[in-house]
Amino acid sequence: MATPAEKLAESLQTLHKLQEEGKVAIHTDELSRLDRERLAKNGFLKEVTRGWYIISRPDEKRGESTSWYNSFWHFCARFLNDKFKDTWCISAEQSVQLHAGNWTVPDQLIIKSPDANNFNTELPNNTSLFSMRSELPVKKETIEIDGIRMLSLPSALIHCSENTYIKNATDARTALSLIKDSSELLGLLLDGNHSTIAGRLAGAFRNNKQEKIANDIVKTMKSASFSIREADPFKTELTIHLSVKERSPYVNRIKLMWNDMRIPIIKIFPATPGLPADRNAYMKNVDRIYTTDAYHSLSIEKYRMTPELIEKVRAGGWDLFGNEDDKKQKDAMAARGYWQAFQQVEKSITKILDGVNAGEVADAEHGDWYRELFAPSVVAGILKASDLAGYRNHQVYIGNSKHTPLNKEAVREAMPTLFELLQEEKEASVRAVLGHFVFVFIHPYMDGNGRMGRFLLNAMLASGGYPWTVIPVEVRDEYMQALESASVDQDIEPFANFLANLVDKGLKGEPVANLK
Repeated sequence: MATPAEKLAESLQTLHKLQEEGKVAIHTDELSRLDRERLAKNGFLKEVTRGWYIISRPDEKRGESTSWYNSFWHFCARFLNDKFKDTWCISAEQSVQLHAGNWTVPDQLIIKSPDANNFNTELPNNTSLFSMRSELPVKKETIEIDGIRMLSLPSALIHCSENTYIKNATDARTALSLIKDSSELLGLLLDGNHSTIAGRLAGAFRNNKQEKIANDIVKTMKSASFSIREADPFKTELTIHLSVKERSPYVNRIKLMWNDMRIPIIKIFPATPGLPADRNAYMKNVDRIYTTDAYHSLSIEKYRMTPELIEKVRAGGWDLFGNEDDKKQKDAMAARGYWQAFQQVEKSITKILDGVNAGEVADAEHGDWYRELFAPSVVAGILKASDLAGYRNHQVYIGNSKHTPLNKEAVREAMPTLFELLQEEKEASVRAVLGHFVFVFIHPYMDGNGRMGRFLLNAMLASGGYPWTVIPVEVRDEYMQALESASVDQDIEPFANFLANLVDKGLKGEPVANLK
């Protein structure tokens, strides 16, 4: 007779086959009752709604959201295709968001289908799916991206509400910048007799500094005998130049976020001290804070740290590869990698203090920081040397976050934009806050993004003479929530206030973090 462990192994093998078929959402009919109950009991399956499950981790605590947020879009695609076949699509407003590269998990996903019954399906972690009975546009006005059926970009811009330009201005501006020629819109506007919408779009394009498209819309509608009144739906003027040559939404999206967020940061942050007159004294303070910084930064990432381990590893007194305790070995390698990376960051800061452009230094040398951070793991055989070759080649997710980091192709488009913005930014406070935030927003690596973000934060703080600032592990939840507000709600103020308070303490000589 098979043991419970052997029975679980058999059920896991069945689950693995479903995974190999690319299934994230699993219908009850795809597993036997015994397999389903066994996997759910042991934490490998989580019920989403009656008859539907997602794969989860056994170590995930009750109420934790990571597996659900990671699975959300895949689940909705499979669930809706099963329920409505090909007769559904998401709302125009949410179509605009996805075209703009905003794949944040919404509180409520609204879908339209002629077969819907105006019913709200409750989903995990206070999310839901509202199925609205509605006729769909003609097939040429819909597309599918990663299994999600949505309106095409021109159709979404025509059918979205005026409130989109106020409530989701970044998404709207990013989406507008993806339109290259008025012909993409004019056929739909003319055929649908959309004179009022044409006036709104003309005003929106003109505000977005896409004058030719705005003029073409007005002239064409008038030539077709439509009465058109141009009306700007935005509440603010665009003060930066967006590239209309970009086929990806992410470059302009990041530029817009940066432009919108920098003013609150300048108002919130302490005044810039300026580059220190005594560079050596500044660097000695950085060196002195290493143990405290390593303890807190690694503890934030759930490594089990002690000051003794950090110091022993720094001195080379720990056998990284001969310890039989796997967890202790990983902790020791993380500590060693942090020490090696910290030294590289110190070299970068020295150049910054000598007056070299901080963005240029970070652009040229952040790869060195990353390689040193994980070099011990390569030596130990946990990572391949090729894993340190550059940015990630797979999708990554952030634990308990509604924010979906950029896809692997977008990472390579967005990272140069980040460093370009750092190089051009005149305020050190903005370089520090947005350098950290945008870096983790992009999430360019499979691992180590938090540590790299904090290294970038402190390199940019140094460019204004601010002290190296430790983020204490005791306020990890506040730190993560502030980043979540910036990523999901586009509200940078909680994160700016969080960092400003820590920096202000450092400027006053007050202790920010202690060792335990």
